Amino acid sequence: MRAVTFQAPGEVRVEERPEPEIRAPHEAIVRVEATGICGSDLHIYHGRVKIEPGFTLGHEFVGTVVAAGDAVTTVAEGDRVLGCYCTACGTCFFCRRGEYHKCDEGKVFGHGALLGDLQGAQAEQVLVPHANLTLRRVPEGMPDDVALFAGDVMGTGYHAVADAGVTPGDVVAVLGLGPVGLCAVQAARAAGAARVVAVDSVEDRLQMAERFGATPVHLSEQDPRAVVKELTGGRGVDVAIDAVGHPDALELAIRLARKAGTVSATGVYAERTEVHMGLVWIKALRLVSGHANVIAHVDPVLSLLAAGVLDPSPLVTHHLPLDDAPEAYAAYDRREALKIVLSP
Repeated sequence: MRAVTFQAPGEVRVEERPEPEIRAPHEAIVRVEATGICGSDLHIYHGRVKIEPGFTLGHEFVGTVVAAGDAVTTVAEGDRVLGCYCTACGTCFFCRRGEYHKCDEGKVFGHGALLGDLQGAQAEQVLVPHANLTLRRVPEGMPDDVALFAGDVMGTGYHAVADAGVTPGDVVAVLGLGPVGLCAVQAARAAGAARVVAVDSVEDRLQMAERFGATPVHLSEQDPRAVVKELTGGRGVDVAIDAVGHPDALELAIRLARKAGTVSATGVYAERTEVHMGLVWIKALRLVSGHANVIAHVDPVLSLLAAGVLDPSPLVTHHLPLDDAPEAYAAYDRREALKIVLSP
């Protein structure tokens, strides 16, 4: 089968790989019909997240189950399904607490040996461990472009909002309007936020955030701190979400948050970074971080998507065949696309 493989920073390649085989009763095989390129894939592409050359990339997918082990009971051959970006066993200490993203046996698709050695979904087929938790049937009539988001990007934006404890009437700032940030804007509005301040330096992304009901703030042409002070009577936002994964974004989030507010570091961090702990301490901020517990959120996210309360379809700017993956990665790296969907 064809698969998109990492070769070196700045280089991916479409290569032939063996088709997956079921080796455990909890596994399933999915024929991939749509797979996304994600911002965290770019961290691999840039060399920030280390991965072995030749490893198959990708962790977002929608497709059809073509084989299932004897212990797989929630989906069956022929079902149209979506996959969560990571797997979980369902029985370890963390899974029993609902902390599926920290499962002792958890693996992340397409991230190499560091995160479980599970080959990715930018391929014609993907092997899915613990399929009962990892896969969900796609609601009837839901397009691939919508369903694809439930297993990662919208699930991550929803997690950022839910984990930070956004409640009706809150003022929320979202820093970075890539797909996760824009999904967080939608999720915050759905959670009842009275106002969402959306910060970025790309005009098209600011316009889209405004379409979603946010107040756009240009990072370099405006002063986000001054805007937030004006909107909140000098208090600051209840929740500030760093959807970038950069020290400057985290610093700004800390400064935008009100006293006793919450900062969510949702963007990917792979290196050491300095945090102004004195400011965090004196403001009595709550700092939450880590990759998203998408498995815990996937069912409510799917319900909100099916009802049209959340709609990520405007974020998909490009559809390309799998064979064009090298060009797709390069275009995404140049910020010429917001979300690219590949079709094997």
